[in-house]
Amino acid sequence: MKDILEEVDAWTARGDRVALATVVGTKRSAPRPPGAKMAISETGDVAGGVSGGCVEGAVAEVAEEVLRGGEPRLLHFGIADAEAWEVGLPCGGEIDVYVERYEP
Repeated sequence: MKDILEEVDAWTARGDRVALATVVGTKRSAPRPPGAKMAISETGDVAGGVSGGCVEGAVAEVAEEVLRGGEPRLLHFGIADAEAWEVGLPCGGEIDVYVERYEP
């Protein structure tokens, strides 16, 4: 989280709402460990990452929904998940990502 705090602080200082995505579980080979974080501002800025770049787009879309007033979401990406293949999860592992609104 330290890596993205400076950017998140700047976004919230300018008045942006921010969503935070956190890897909460992994199985087999996964690109990032549990605890890896990605922040997404309402203006589309992104900091950090929850995968090797393969599911960030899908996570950002859900983050936009959460920022528009949606409930926090738990996302699952894995080898058996057709969406994971569509977004390019090539590692053969599984990751669970929790997306919530960031409240400073």
